[in-house]
Amino acid sequence: MSSPNPQNNPGAVLRGAVDLSSLRNRPASAEPGTASAAPAAGSLVVDVTDATFPQILELSRTVPVVIDLWADWCGPCKQLSPILEKVVTELAGRLVLAKVDVDANPQLAQAFRAQSIPMVVALVGGQPVPLFTGAVPEQQVRDVFDQLLQVAAQNGVTGTVDPGSEAAEAPDDEPALPPLHAEAFAAIEAGDYGRAATAYEQALAENPRDDDARVGLGQVRLLQRVQGVDLQAARDAAASAPADVDAQLTVADLDVSGGHVEDAFDRLLELFAAAGPDERTVVRDRLLELFSLVGDADPRVSAARRRLTSLMF
Repeated sequence: MSSPNPQNNPGAVLRGAVDLSSLRNRPASAEPGTASAAPAAGSLVVDVTDATFPQILELSRTVPVVIDLWADWCGPCKQLSPILEKVVTELAGRLVLAKVDVDANPQLAQAFRAQSIPMVVALVGGQPVPLFTGAVPEQQVRDVFDQLLQVAAQNGVTGTVDPGSEAAEAPDDEPALPPLHAEAFAAIEAGDYGRAATAYEQALAENPRDDDARVGLGQVRLLQRVQGVDLQAARDAAASAPADVDAQLTVADLDVSGGHVEDAFDRLLELFAAAGPDERTVVRDRLLELFSLVGDADPRVSAARRRLTSLMF
């Protein structure tokens, strides 16, 4: 997980690390701060496409816009997105969250250089501000957004969007979460991954076919394993001891958490091929857990399963 960049030198951060010129295409009549560029009242969280991105780019000249690059197959994305939405909603119009499905919007994915997801960047005055990649705890999201607001203020972007009454109301047709799932989500938002895991385990005990609880439990266990781990120290330890199973498992967890799914699978498959019988069992079990977390529909899981099968037999 990377650290947020917008800290001490906002001018440097805003020097076009990402080229968005090909996506601008804004109408000549659109002026910074005009109402036509803003989302409707209550739309603090909006879905953005390649076609509608120019409006969001203009909006960023009035209010900072957080860009959440995600995909449906990405487990860490599903963990992070509710946290982003919650924090943006609580800021009551000081930020807008724009969600980009990278699979459906390849032009935006390319423009933001989304090599791994979830990836979170911001737009301030039409310029990109890199924030972080991977699923991070709620408190870290809050800290990064506080820094983003400071960067925006230093660059003269201090407008707000009226959230309206809709922002405080859940859609009437949105189904309520089962009690144990709701307890798990509340625990995750509080950073209490142990309590969240217990809630999901209870849900699975009551209904072993509860796929949402199974995936949620896998995500929480991953977050437990990577919580507080220093990425560079973990990589250094793994590089210095290629046969150390625990060290390699840790880096693989960090890679999946950061969206580097193929890197994680390649690391563990190479480790499996070189490991002894007992260690092979440990590595295989972690691979199967990560496969479940990423999802069988992901082509990277299919490819890794085939490699694992060929190594086993």
